[in-house]
Parts: sequence; C-alpha cells; structure tokens
Amino acid sequence: MAERIYHCPVEVTMEVIGAKWVPVILARLKENDQLRFAQIRRLVPGITEKMLTQRLRELEGVGIVDRTLVSSTPPHVEYRLTAEGRSLAPVLQAMFDWGRQWATERRLTVTSVLD
Repeated sequence: MAERIYHCPVEVTMEVIGAKWVPVILARLKENDQLRFAQIRRLVPGITEKMLTQRLRELEGVGIVDRTLVSSTPPHVEYRLTAEGRSLAPVLQAMFDWGRQWATERRLTVTSVLD
C-alpha cells in the first residue's frame, strides 16, 4: 500500500483529531490531569460507550492518550494526555475560544458540565 500524500498540514491534523467526538474528548482530558472512563462519559453527553471506547483506543493507538490500568479495589482505567496530546493544547484552546465567540455572537446556548 502506498503512503498517503497530504496536500495541506491541516489534513494531517484533521486525520488525527478530526473524527467525531475526538476534539471534545481531548478538550475534557486537557482540562483534567486524568479521568476515568465514566468521568469522560459524563463530560461528553451524547456519546455512546461503544463510540467512546473506540475513540479512546484510536487516540491511544496514535500516541495522543495514555491508558493506565490502576490495580485497586475495584480495578479501574485512567486516561490522560501524553506529551504529544498536551502539545495539542493551543489548538484545542483556539477551537474553544472560537466556538465561544461564535456562540456568543449568535446567541447560541452552550452548557458545560464544568462551568
């Protein structure tokens, strides 16, 4: 199979973080040092468990998210951004700021679990 040729760096970025729900998941992980699966699910209303699992696995596979099994009672899994994931902070912040401004100008309602 031939290596994919990109025509713009934005294509590369979108391939990594452009899938549905990914920017929101990353933004929530950016806001928190680490989160359990159920915490992410609560912070991303509307996503199914199956989709969240799939997106987290994809992000782990490309090295953006780190998954750690914590052997406590009961055992659980925690997710956090890797160094490469944290390098997306300016991109995510720009998306957040732009979205907030767009919503304000158009009087759109934006609710946040963390606000």
